[in-house]
Amino acid sequence: MKLPISKIEEKIGYVFQNKSFLEQAFVHSSYGRIKGIPDNERMEYLGDAVLQLIVTEWQYFKDGADEGRMTKGRQKLVCEETLLAEVEELGLQGYLQYVGKRKQNVGEKAFSSIFETIVAAIYLDGGYEPAKSFVLERMSDRDDTNYKGKLQEFLQKQGENYPEYQLEKSGKDNEPTYRAVVSALGMQAEGIGKSKKSAEQVAAKALLDKLDNMEK
Repeated sequence: MKLPISKIEEKIGYVFQNKSFLEQAFVHSSYGRIKGIPDNERMEYLGDAVLQLIVTEWQYFKDGADEGRMTKGRQKLVCEETLLAEVEELGLQGYLQYVGKRKQNVGEKAFSSIFETIVAAIYLDGGYEPAKSFVLERMSDRDDTNYKGKLQEFLQKQGENYPEYQLEKSGKDNEPTYRAVVSALGMQAEGIGKSKKSAEQVAAKALLDKLDNMEK
């Protein structure tokens, strides 16, 4: 399978100068052995270390929590379950190159590790800052209120349909800006962010604020 480089770059919000880093990020060891090409295991190791540093640094300057709370919070953000959820939200799991017909042949760890290998790929290609931007765009709101989830719960209690989101992208390929518009109950709100996810979260919060003001 030929990796759709530009499609993946759009999903993660980063354009590579050296595309081979991104290609290697999706090579499972089983596929690498068969094809005689480097796999992503060393990248996973590097990506894990870079991810840990980014999250730890962000926690340190965020709210002055003690080391016990920071440790628990970091474990939640970098655990296999969270990373797999991020990979699935980005729609990247289907690009992993491995030998076998079923996902069960490689295990969920191989798919959750894609997040770490992408962090490593960005770090190797562009350095710490773009890797940090990628991680924090995806991770920072997992430690805060999930406004998309709260909006959906609110509408479900009202017996209403799910909210609808529309997205527009602008700016440079390696520094995109997203505008999200969410619609529900005949109302709309918009949000701006550096990723699709963050723009949708801002829009959902804005619509929740409008709905809350209506009820007062």
